[in-house]
Amino acid sequence: MAKYDPKSMKADEFINDAEILETLEYAERNKNNAALIDEILEKARPKKTATGCTCAGLTHREASVLLACELPDKIEKMYEIAEEIKLAFYGNRIVIFAPLYLSNYCVNGCVYCPYHMKNKHIPRKKLTQEEVRAEVIALQDMGHKRLAIEAGEDPKNNPIEYILECIKTIYGVHHKNGDIRRVNVNIAATTVENYRKLKEAGIGTYILFQETYHKESYLKLHPTGPKHDYDYHTEAMDRAMEGGIDDVGLGVLFGLELYKYEFAGLIMHAEHLEAVHGVGPHTISVPRVKRADDIDPDEFDGGIDDKTFEKLTACIRLAVPYTGMIISTRENEQVRSKLLRLGISQVSGGSRTSVGGYTQKERPHDTEQFDVSDQRTLDEVVRWLMENGHIPSFCTACYREGRTGDRFMSLCKSGQILNCCHPNALMTLAEYLEDYASPETKETGYRMIEKELERIPKDKVREIARDNIGQIRRSNRRDFRF
Repeated sequence: MAKYDPKSMKADEFINDAEILETLEYAERNKNNAALIDEILEKARPKKTATGCTCAGLTHREASVLLACELPDKIEKMYEIAEEIKLAFYGNRIVIFAPLYLSNYCVNGCVYCPYHMKNKHIPRKKLTQEEVRAEVIALQDMGHKRLAIEAGEDPKNNPIEYILECIKTIYGVHHKNGDIRRVNVNIAATTVENYRKLKEAGIGTYILFQETYHKESYLKLHPTGPKHDYDYHTEAMDRAMEGGIDDVGLGVLFGLELYKYEFAGLIMHAEHLEAVHGVGPHTISVPRVKRADDIDPDEFDGGIDDKTFEKLTACIRLAVPYTGMIISTRENEQVRSKLLRLGISQVSGGSRTSVGGYTQKERPHDTEQFDVSDQRTLDEVVRWLMENGHIPSFCTACYREGRTGDRFMSLCKSGQILNCCHPNALMTLAEYLEDYASPETKETGYRMIEKELERIPKDKVREIARDNIGQIRRSNRRDFRF
C-alpha cells in the first residue's frame, strides 16, 4: 500500500487515499470541537507585520475540520476570516479574464463533458488562424486583456504545434488600443518537452483541472482515451514545473465525487507543490458540474448546494491564502456575488464556451462545453463589480515584469503585492473606461478611481498613478505599470 509523502513525485503517495480517509474521519470526530476550531481559525487569521501581513495557511487536516464544522457561529467566523485574508492579500481587486475555445475535437471519453469522443451529434470545430484572429479582435473590442485558451485532447487535430501557433497569433493581434497581454493555457496533461515549448511561447499560467482526486471514480469517469491515466494526469504539474512553468492552476469539478474527499485532495496537492517546488498553486478554480449537450448533472451524486459551495470556497481561502481563486460564468450572478466576499479574486466576464462563439451575433449553443449561467456582457459585469465595491482589474503586470512563481508568492505571502497591484488595477480600469465602457460604466468607474487613488499609502506612487491615468484619458498612451 502506498504511504503518504507530500514530497514524493508519485501520485498515489502525495494524493494518498488512506491519508484522505483518515483525514475525513479526524474531521468528523472534531467537527464540533469548539476549542480546536477556534485554534485553527486563529492560525488562519492574517497577522500584521512591519512590512505588510503574513498568513500561515492550514494543513489539509485542519482545513477539513473547518469544512466539516456544523457550529453556526464558527462558520460565520470562517467567512469573516476568509474575507480578511482576501483583502489582506488581494485587496478589493477582482481580475477579469475570458476563455477562448480553440477546438472541441477530443479523443477522450470523459462522461461529464459533451466533447467526449462518443458524442456523434455535436458539431466538431477547430479554429483556423484567421478565425483565431477574428475571435481575439472580438474579445479586444469587449475590452479583454487576459485569455484562458481551451482545447480538447486530440493529438491529430490539436497537436502542441497548433496550440503554439494559436498563442503566437493571439499575441500578434494589435487592434485599435487592444492587446491580449496574458494567455493562460488549459490543455491536457503533456510532456516536459511540450511544457518547455509553452513556456517559451510566453504563456502565463498553465491550468489543469484534476476533475476528481478519487482514483477509482477518476478511472470510471474517464473510461477511454489518454486522460484515463490517473497518475500521468495527476503528476502533470510536476512536469510543468520541470519544464519551467512556475505558475500553475489547480481545480476539481465539484459534483463528480463527494466534496469533502475532493477538498482534502486539492489541499494536499497544494501542499505537495509547496513541499517539492517551493511554490504553491498560482490559482485554484472552483467549477461545479453544469448541464451541457448530452450531459445531465443530476446523474452525478456528488452535487453540492449553494450554502455548501460558499463554505467550501471560504475553507480553500483559509487553507491556501496566497492563491488566486477563480469563479467562472458556470455560476449565476447571485452565487458569484456571495463568493466574491469569501475569497474569489478572479472572474470571467462576457464568456462564450463554444468554439468561434465571440464572432457570432447571437450566442451559439451547439458547441458549448457547458451552459453559461451568467450571460451578462463584460460591461455589465464591470459595472456590477464596481457597484459592489470591487475594482475590476485587467492587470497583467506581474507576469510581464517577471514576478511569477516564487517571486510572486514571496511578495504575495508578505502582503507586498498590494503596493503595485492596487495602482496597476486602477490604471488598467482607466484604459477600459476610455476605450470600451458605456457612459454609465465610465461615470461609475472614474468615481471609483478617484476614491481608490486616495487609498494608495505612498505619496509618490499615488501621484505617478494619478498622472498615468491622466495621460490615459488625454491620449492613446496605454500599458503603464508598476
